[in-house]
Amino acid sequence: MAASRPPSSRRTVLRPVAEQTMVITGASSGIGLATARMAAREGARLVLASRNAEALEALARELSFTDVEIVVADVGIEEDVRRIAARAVERFGGFDTWVNDAGVSIYGPSLMVSTEDHKRLFDTNYWGVVYGSLTAAEHLRGRGGALINVGSVLSDWAAPLQGAYSASKHAVKGFTDALRIELLHDDIPISVTLIKPSAIDTPYPEHARNYLAREPALPPPIYAPELVAEAILHAAAHPVRELVIGAGGWAVGVGQRLFPALADRIMSMTMWKMQMRDEPRAVRRGAALYEPQKDGATGGKSDGVIRTSPFTQMQMQPVKAVLAAFLAGAAITRLIR
Repeated sequence: MAASRPPSSRRTVLRPVAEQTMVITGASSGIGLATARMAAREGARLVLASRNAEALEALARELSFTDVEIVVADVGIEEDVRRIAARAVERFGGFDTWVNDAGVSIYGPSLMVSTEDHKRLFDTNYWGVVYGSLTAAEHLRGRGGALINVGSVLSDWAAPLQGAYSASKHAVKGFTDALRIELLHDDIPISVTLIKPSAIDTPYPEHARNYLAREPALPPPIYAPELVAEAILHAAAHPVRELVIGAGGWAVGVGQRLFPALADRIMSMTMWKMQMRDEPRAVRRGAALYEPQKDGATGGKSDGVIRTSPFTQMQMQPVKAVLAAFLAGAAITRLIR
């Protein structure tokens, strides 16, 4: 009888970003745009996908110092996702890293959100990741590479007024973790990374479908999108299971796991005010759920954006982090003595 798991013999080896072809979805705005710009500066060849043709064309002109292919596509449509991969093969002979970043959101009480809007959000946030992951895995299984899915700290806890988004990110985490284990079982040399950002200063609230009476906002602390881009490029070149961006969202998750009932009570008293601006709701209709919005910006309207995260750096450089902690502990011990 054959063994249930083949012996591990194929080590996942990732190239430096400068030697890679990278596919990035959601590339015309926010985290995807920041990642595209950073990857281009490092010398990567890029296949950039988005629904916004005008924004993609402007980005291609901006990044003309490197090789760029743009694909107008909706990741919620499987045929569109396969077309992205086909263009990468046609232009560059394939790709080394696939980044599933495209996402949309809804602000509003769950009892108010229509099932139509809820389903449409899952088309992008969940099925877009599934289509992209399966397409990437088919291509990379024979050559190796990196699959990077952008989840959220809301993959681990839930934010009121963002129930559909929270649910989609829980689903992304479950699918990503299961796929990683299955590829490991089959000895397929693909690094699968889940990126879990805290609140990030992008046009995310401005693009969201809004059921609230006021304009939506991100709850602080809020981090710069470039921190997420840096983590994505790290995962493209270094096999890593998971990276959390920013200690703020991670700390809330820890509190909820340790004291769930208390955390629920605290969020019920605080999260409404923290997720609304003192501005009346703007008319958006379906917002980015159904059609591309004004793209081309990485940042949003948030104040007090945090541009460094030692917590995230420690995850990317664990040996240095352990050494620093040891030296700090030794120094403190010496001072006490």
